[in-house]
Amino acid sequence: MTKILLAEDDENLGKLLRNYLNAKSFETDLYDNGEKAFEGFRKEHYDLCILDVMMPMKDGFTLTQEIRTIDKVVPVIFLTARSMKEDVIEGFKIGGDDYITKPFNMDELLFRIEAILRRVKSDVQFTPQIYTLGKYTFDVQKQLLQCSNTSYKLTTKESELLKLLCDNANQVLERNYALKTIWEDDNYFNARSMDVYITKLRKYLKDEPCVEILNVHGKGFKLVI
Repeated sequence: MTKILLAEDDENLGKLLRNYLNAKSFETDLYDNGEKAFEGFRKEHYDLCILDVMMPMKDGFTLTQEIRTIDKVVPVIFLTARSMKEDVIEGFKIGGDDYITKPFNMDELLFRIEAILRRVKSDVQFTPQIYTLGKYTFDVQKQLLQCSNTSYKLTTKESELLKLLCDNANQVLERNYALKTIWEDDNYFNARSMDVYITKLRKYLKDEPCVEILNVHGKGFKLVI
């Protein structure tokens, strides 16, 4: 089931939207301000975000900028009563995917959500599945990490974790996000398991000085290339 983060400070509209989206088979979490929404995003995995621009604690544009430090690709739709051209341009510049001016038709919102999700699915299907890590190449589908005279056949978990690191190369991959994405639960035992896999990946890459997996205290890991 597609999971949506909905940030809307208007209580009535927020509940109406959540109930509508749930009825359309989307799992929807509602937050009434930007601070709560960002904390929710840090803890959960969402397939799409719908953000009111004018919110207390943290506005929708600021929230999007912070979300983009964690996830560069999750689609964002802005909801706003403001229709000035400058606001629309600013929304797209900071990483928004669509912009709907209030009041709006619920069915129009649904069509826009479905169109974005189709595009995302298409992009994923055609995303190259081979990454370059210094002198190594990583083939996701074959789960193979290799260079001219060294080859490692990765386990599924090792491959999934290395792909997440590659997708967030030179940026912090948050522990909770990785655990929820790969293990679907961030409990203690899964966290220890992930640490073991990180150690294995470091061992595989130790002969390439240009590539390093760093611990980022209190946050997660960073694949530095």
